Amino acid sequence: MNKILYIDDAPSMRKLVEMVLGSQFDLTLCEDGAQALEAIRKEKFEVIISDVNMPVMNGLDFLALARKEPNYKFTPILMMTTEASREMKDRGKALGATGWIVKPFDPAKLASIINKVL
Repeated sequence: MNKILYIDDAPSMRKLVEMVLGSQFDLTLCEDGAQALEAIRKEKFEVIISDVNMPVMNGLDFLALARKEPNYKFTPILMMTTEASREMKDRGKALGATGWIVKPFDPAKLASIINKVL
């Protein structure tokens, strides 16, 4: 079973993603980028999905630091956020984001997006 890391400060979003993906993937949940950075230093994930706006460490800062980790230079990292501006997407792409999913997302399509990047 593929290991997925999902990062979001909203408990409701973590619960929704767990309901949508929990039966198909080995899912680990984190509340912010700092927690997620600790997690990726302890184990290897095949795909990472991260919110952008979070306390402690936001998703873009996490993305930049994750890409510096030897095991995560090429791992698919998807940003899932309410941020939909071209400028924000361009920043994410420049930092190494594999893709951008705008919330609210279609739960039925989330697993297929993950399978596509795997």
